[in-house]
Amino acid sequence: MFMGVGVEAARMVPRHKPHPARCEFHQIYQLGDSISDTGNLIREPAGARTAFAHLPYGETFFRNATGRCSNGQLMIDFIASAVGLPFLSPYKTVEANFSSGANFAVAGSTALPAETLAKMKIVSPVTNSSLSIQLDWMSTHFNSTCNAAKQGCAGNLKNSLFMVGEIGGNDYNYALLQGKTTKQVKGMVPEVVSAVMRAVKTVIQLGGTRIVVPGNLPIGCLPIYLTAFQNNDPALYDENLCLSHLSSLARYHNHHLKQAIKTAKQEFPNVSIVYGDYYKAFQSLYKNAPQLGFDVTQRSCCGTGGKYNFNLINMCGGPNVPVCQDPSRHLSWDGIHLTEAAYKVMATWLMDNILPKLRCNS
Repeated sequence: MFMGVGVEAARMVPRHKPHPARCEFHQIYQLGDSISDTGNLIREPAGARTAFAHLPYGETFFRNATGRCSNGQLMIDFIASAVGLPFLSPYKTVEANFSSGANFAVAGSTALPAETLAKMKIVSPVTNSSLSIQLDWMSTHFNSTCNAAKQGCAGNLKNSLFMVGEIGGNDYNYALLQGKTTKQVKGMVPEVVSAVMRAVKTVIQLGGTRIVVPGNLPIGCLPIYLTAFQNNDPALYDENLCLSHLSSLARYHNHHLKQAIKTAKQEFPNVSIVYGDYYKAFQSLYKNAPQLGFDVTQRSCCGTGGKYNFNLINMCGGPNVPVCQDPSRHLSWDGIHLTEAAYKVMATWLMDNILPKLRCNS
């Protein structure tokens, strides 16, 4: 059933003219987690039993669940459409058409392997398909689709866009929600960033020349964290009523990631490596929410209970969990992920920010 939905979704998307920055990509390849997964997790045995495999996920655009962790399209869907490509097929889709790229992202995945996290006493509860596994899939895919010679693959991929992330957010999510302190989680950042940059170098070795590496969102603004770490002390919240110490953690990760990208650009001067500023994109969305038509910024659309309409024990898709009447007025879909409307605004901001930096005409 879900395979058919993916094919139909690709047909539903009109082929738009390329973005004004004139980035005419032939393919897009996506690595990452639930911000970008278009259906890989639900094709894993355990993933098929998750809420993402059923309505109300997907209800707004697809009228059915596709495995996307939202009510409709994700940022990668809007980006693909903007450069004139159809939606990316999940890599785990049987007999999919990968001529326009492939999506290797898996909801719940981590930058560090599950075994590495286990040594830190952190459980990866959703999937073992971490970033290194996704890179193995990508390598296998290219080995089967490119010519045997290395130059054949490099030649095919010079007009491709690679999205390496967002990835790493779940490493911190699981650590925080399993009782690690912010200080302990900050100690993980160098290793997480190193894993992301190893992925970037692998993509370059495979032939990628235009790479976007997104950072983390201001997680202190998300209902899951606002609920889990709710506190009566106003000093713990910033001017947007988000938890300061958690958004500070995201900025700490992003700073290390930007520094690592700067070093990589010096090592690979002929490759365009661009930081994807999800943090600023979300900030812009958040601060301009009323003008953009959003009047609910911190309550989940799909959820139940408490100030933020979120309950970790009974989440969106669970029994008797209601869905708001108009998701387009909400930033948060399920307390963890954003609504289609929010992702659309972020994708537009990102394309305007990222595409000119990719040296598309060089």
